[in-house]
Amino acid sequence: MKNEQLAIRGRGRPSHQELYHRLSVQIREVRDRMGGLPRPVEANTVWKGIWHREVHHSTAIEDNTLIQREVERLLEEGLAVGNRSLREYLEVKGYADAAEWVYGQVAPSGHARTGPLITLADVRMIHHKAVAPVWEVVPHPDATDRERPGAYREHEIKPFPDGMTPPSWPLVPGEMTTWAEEANSLDSDTVTFPEHLAALHCRFEQIHPFLDGNGRAGRLVLNLILVRLGYPPAIIYKRDRDRYIRALRRADAGEPGTLAALITRAILDTLYQHVIPAVAGPARLVPLAALATPDLKAPALRAAATRGRLQATRGPDGRWRSSRGWVEEYRASRWART
Repeated sequence: MKNEQLAIRGRGRPSHQELYHRLSVQIREVRDRMGGLPRPVEANTVWKGIWHREVHHSTAIEDNTLIQREVERLLEEGLAVGNRSLREYLEVKGYADAAEWVYGQVAPSGHARTGPLITLADVRMIHHKAVAPVWEVVPHPDATDRERPGAYREHEIKPFPDGMTPPSWPLVPGEMTTWAEEANSLDSDTVTFPEHLAALHCRFEQIHPFLDGNGRAGRLVLNLILVRLGYPPAIIYKRDRDRYIRALRRADAGEPGTLAALITRAILDTLYQHVIPAVAGPARLVPLAALATPDLKAPALRAAATRGRLQATRGPDGRWRSSRGWVEEYRASRWART
């Protein structure tokens, strides 16, 4: 009851704790009422939309200049449209191959996971898939023969802009072993799960285990952990690049809350835009954000629910819920009044 009262405290930007509670409630609803995340073989169109968006935005954060339409043409038709460098097309292709493998790790709903959540072999495989296409054509100029894609670095990394210095390269294997142990101790049922996840993501970037491609690999590894726990991927949008970097720097200083909130919002965004609309059906009650359309946005739906014009009810997180069928009834009555 205390959490529910907290979630209904009023308008304004929600606190970090409210966001974590909202995510926990929403994941339980997807798992218990909607059968969990659909697997890519069961819902190809759902995952294709997530795939296109993640590949574009995660590579754009690293200064890749392909726009969304060019990414989609490359992935769907194999066409390198636009006047971009070969390196940029290969970056997109490598990230896409790695993300596709990550999505394939979604476990069937109701099946207890066996074995570790993530292994260092998984991490190295993701890095290899993401980086190898570029490396084969344009290898890193400073790499030794042993610093191939999927292998740890043997170079020192300069201090980051905020002053944090990654560990010396001989320490990387031991640091990554400790990182994997912490990853496998994650408990997604705790209220503070997002903050533990954010700290883990930050620690990966602090270690900087590879000579190149650590940002891309780190976000892919984050999403591997999420999908294996029954959460959808977190897509960090290019418009949030500066906010993401600032949040990482705060996490470097021991304050993971801002990064955790950013990741939580990203997961919820994937739920509302891609997953729930596809699996909910016309009668199931879902958050209004999952029912919004370009001509009927979430704020308009909330206003209609508050005024009693849209049939809706409050969920356990205090947020309005309605159904696709009720929204269509409201849409029809709205047009009838105009």
